Amino acid sequence: MIDYVNGEITELTPANVVLETNGVGFFIHITLPTFSVLNEQTSSKLFIYEAIREDAYILYGFLSRSERQLFLLLISVSGIGANTARVIMSSYTAQEIQEMIASGNVVALNAIKGIGTKTAQRIIVDLKDKIVKGVGGVEFPNIILNSRSEKKEEAVSAMVMLGYASSASQKTIDRLLSEQPTLKVEQLIKLALKMM
Repeated sequence: MIDYVNGEITELTPANVVLETNGVGFFIHITLPTFSVLNEQTSSKLFIYEAIREDAYILYGFLSRSERQLFLLLISVSGIGANTARVIMSSYTAQEIQEMIASGNVVALNAIKGIGTKTAQRIIVDLKDKIVKGVGGVEFPNIILNSRSEKKEEAVSAMVMLGYASSASQKTIDRLLSEQPTLKVEQLIKLALKMM
């Protein structure tokens, strides 16, 4: 099994990259966020998932082990193959996908091309506990909690600067984040202002 490939980027498209290591070029399928990062580099280390089928031997590359773990979780859901998982991971960042699943955001998952309501619901039912608890030695909850607390801090300090009480602002922001964890800071502030 190949765990990772570390080499020079010899070819790069939004869908794949060729990494050359010791004279061997590895053709690796990637997501759009990975492409954006690789676009500014001449060499890279990608963590690999090998899809071995009767008619094909395909490599998928990820920037981190936690990204690869998320991909493995997605393809463990009935009806989601490697290409669909790659489309999901190209539509949002790994962190956003984890937040959507953890918060049960069917609407956002449903907005991804090729993901119907039933598939979005199945993803959430199958993976919510795994994302929240963390599996395979990868701690997903930290990512979700860190981004949530950063957003909360920013939103609360903005509310305080606008003249609202800190404790009331915190309660309102907490409530909004528990209902919609994927809200951006600006959206949080706008909604909080309406509720105050």
